[in-house]
Amino acid sequence: MPAFVDNMGRTWTVSITYGTIRRVRELLGINLAEPQQGEPPLLTRLGTDVMLLCDVIFALIRPQAEQQGVDDEQWAAAMGGEAILAAHDAFYEALEAFFRDAGRLDLAKAVRKQLTMIQLSVKASERRVERFDPESEVEQIFGDWDTSSQQSPE
Repeated sequence: MPAFVDNMGRTWTVSITYGTIRRVRELLGINLAEPQQGEPPLLTRLGTDVMLLCDVIFALIRPQAEQQGVDDEQWAAAMGGEAILAAHDAFYEALEAFFRDAGRLDLAKAVRKQLTMIQLSVKASERRVERFDPESEVEQIFGDWDTSSQQSPE
């Protein structure tokens, strides 16, 4: 089963079953069994809304948290960037396995494609930021002002 470690060193196992899907629906009103539903689709929202994804993951691991005496505030405080990325990957792995094992290969493939799209989008964004030249952007905005001029702007 996929797992991740939070910033406090606690390990959480992500398991998606009918029971955990029902828990997420009861707590958050989100039906993980229908990731293609909604506008945009739930699968897309989970891939783009970190807070929504973290809320879903906490609902999935809630019994583990209760066993360890960890409430949602404590858990959220221990979910920094690296932990969120690991939780994200564990969630998608568990969701894909759930659909594959249930014979819903179409949905398993959709989950895998969504994960691939997220990874490619992040790489494209990184490339775009690397190419960004703040100095040339400022030049474009302000043009060729003669900064040596002693004239008053009035």
